[in-house]
Amino acid sequence: MASQDWLHKDFYAELGVAKTASSVEIKKAYRKLARQYHPDQNPNDKNAEEKFKRISEAYHVLSDETERKQYDALRTMGGGGARFTGGNGSGGFEDIFASFGGRGGNFQGNFAGGNANAGFDDFLSSLFGGGRNENSNFTGFPGFGARKTVQRGTDTHTSISIPFTDAIAGTTVKLSPQGESLTVRIPAGVTSGQKIRVAGKGQPGQNGGASGDMLITVNVEPHPVYELRGKDVYMNVPVAFDEAALGATIEVPIVTGEIVKVKIPAGSSTDKILRVRGKGIIDTSGKSSDLYVRLKVVVPKTMSEETRAAVEAFREASAGADPREEFRQLAKL
Repeated sequence: MASQDWLHKDFYAELGVAKTASSVEIKKAYRKLARQYHPDQNPNDKNAEEKFKRISEAYHVLSDETERKQYDALRTMGGGGARFTGGNGSGGFEDIFASFGGRGGNFQGNFAGGNANAGFDDFLSSLFGGGRNENSNFTGFPGFGARKTVQRGTDTHTSISIPFTDAIAGTTVKLSPQGESLTVRIPAGVTSGQKIRVAGKGQPGQNGGASGDMLITVNVEPHPVYELRGKDVYMNVPVAFDEAALGATIEVPIVTGEIVKVKIPAGSSTDKILRVRGKGIIDTSGKSSDLYVRLKVVVPKTMSEETRAAVEAFREASAGADPREEFRQLAKL
């Protein structure tokens, strides 16, 4: 339905298209601008938010064939084409009214006389079809008011930090958006950078539109032992020299509190990674991720005479081995 404020808005310029643009060109231009100025891509940017509202209104009007015709007609009368003129001025209001099949003389007489509002009502009724609806979403002077656009509220963004153990088990956090106390459930298995959407807790809508959503970005605080990479858990596990050299089976605590046994192959070195399937975390879908054990060979800071003698004997026995031979080859430029 036609709107008074259309006379002052150039929807074609807002979308960056020509007045002769096809519906396909209009849709393409809108999608490009919507991606650029969407509030999710520009959090807390009022200019981008306002631009997004303007291009949305422009697309709403120009993508509807009937509303586009009405808009073009009103812009022709009020923006650069025929003007509302009195008397018998040629090329004026009578001409544009006549182009819609109206009664130019009758309307002009009514508008210029004592009942201007009634004349304008009659004009709009004949121009856009049907009588004036007293229950329509129009305000302003009778018959030609501002259209109330139903508009969804914008999304709001916030962030929280939670301990690693809460990320594994799930937790609840309390927030106070817009002064309202709100308890939000954080699901088990949430990862750092993940967004939680709370429906209807963003900015309120306008003219009956739905409220926006709240988007919560979760930051998982680091743990001294465990590290989340995506859904998988990584951990550094100290091993003795003999365990790495000769091989061993060790016990490792996992995030669920269980103890699992991990077999270390003989000849393992520091930073060797062993995969333990299904022993990571249980994500929001109920699926278990994997645990990755990174070996860290530990050399004792102090040794008994017996231990030192054993190490010296090992060095003599392996005197021909060069642990850095491959390293030197890789280091050559």
